[in-house]
Amino acid sequence: MTITADLPVSPLKDFFTGALHMTPLNLAVVPWAILAGSMAVDSGLTFAQSVAMSAMMFAGAAQLVTLGLLNSGAGIVTIIVSVFFITSQHLLYGLTLRPHVRPFTPVQRAGIGFLLTDELFAVSVAGRRQLSFAYLFGAGLSFYLVWVLVSVLGIVLAHSISDLSQLKLDFSVVATLLAIVVPLIKSKSAFSGAIISFALTIFLTRQGIQGGTVIAGVSAMLIAVFLGRKWGDVK
Repeated sequence: MTITADLPVSPLKDFFTGALHMTPLNLAVVPWAILAGSMAVDSGLTFAQSVAMSAMMFAGAAQLVTLGLLNSGAGIVTIIVSVFFITSQHLLYGLTLRPHVRPFTPVQRAGIGFLLTDELFAVSVAGRRQLSFAYLFGAGLSFYLVWVLVSVLGIVLAHSISDLSQLKLDFSVVATLLAIVVPLIKSKSAFSGAIISFALTIFLTRQGIQGGTVIAGVSAMLIAVFLGRKWGDVK
């Protein structure tokens, strides 16, 4: 019988492996980043403010919602509360990754915390057992650089092309989320939750119910957990 052992992987190789695994999502988010950059300009932000928003906020959905609320004249409290609920899932992401990042230094954990997005979480739970700092940093940094650089492109284009929103770049939001969610559907309960969430979102939105997307997501999650326990998918 031949016994094999896993050879240690160099941090540099792990870094580039993480970046490589993030490549499909980097490509999928390009139209989304262009849209975010152009919306910042349309909202009246200066070039520097627009770039700073993408570089410092680094949360696509929250950024688009913030810009939309700014355009509608919403107050600061409304914006803060909305962004809090939109990004609240990051708390669950952090708790899930906690066993993996516990050996990291405080500075390393803070860095991964800043880079933690839906996309980085999806890559991290896609089947890789050992998550090194180099791997997570490589995946997260590559996505961050693509987001910021392409956002800058959107900002530049917004100054030369009027009303980029007419190009329907918002389809990329759905495309990116589908690229994240579909590979994670590995059970009947998860599939049922996704279908229920989709159906409820359409129904509640057409009924004009405020917060319909959040209601649909939470409801579908609870139903998926119930079905998972009934079917043995969740213990």
